[in-house]
Amino acid sequence: MGAADVTVVLTHGAWADGSSWHKVISGLWSAGVRAVAAQLPLTTLHDDVAALDRTLERVGGPVVLVAHAYAGGVIGSTRAANVRALVYVAALAPDEGETVADVFYRATPHASAPALAPDAHGLIWLPGGAFPSAFAQRASAEELAVLEATQQPISPSCITTPVGRPLWKDRPSWFLIAEEDRMIPAETQRFMAERMGATVRSHVVDHIPLVTAPSHVTDLLVDAVEDARRTLPGT
Repeated sequence: MGAADVTVVLTHGAWADGSSWHKVISGLWSAGVRAVAAQLPLTTLHDDVAALDRTLERVGGPVVLVAHAYAGGVIGSTRAANVRALVYVAALAPDEGETVADVFYRATPHASAPALAPDAHGLIWLPGGAFPSAFAQRASAEELAVLEATQQPISPSCITTPVGRPLWKDRPSWFLIAEEDRMIPAETQRFMAERMGATVRSHVVDHIPLVTAPSHVTDLLVDAVEDARRTLPGT
């Protein structure tokens, strides 16, 4: 791995943090790919984009930028010049003028999807029972315990702010469709991937394959990195 090689920057969704990517980070490391997880505050979309931009600035070199779930709206909103490609892992990809909520609620929710509402502090938490029923129904008991213990609440302003021109209109994009996703229906994921013109991989996985099926995610990211490497100067 050279100094100017591609780095994978991973962004987490709502009710998670950067540690949710730990299995994928290990898989990428084994494949000789450097990875960095950006920590998002989940306070406003602007705050989250600013936090991502600081990470991208620190990385410096060429990047394959990856999102899970809500973070699709974040990675589409950066204007960082070092981003070579975008990868959406069961992620939301609003178009210009849309909000994350617009695409999240586009289709009829799964019967097991939880009802979501702000608490007394104006923050949205995922109800505990939603982790095994909808968020990660393929996860082990230990994985579920960790997911619930480390969840971060999200502010409604993150998902109700319209986005500008998304970066996926100007960069190559990849999309992992989670066919058994009970949070973001696969129908919605297919709609977004087709609208983006993304390279698509579809797997029978739940909403958080980065935890429950990390090899599928890692394989896709390695392919995206290899594709990005072919566009580097001198290659």
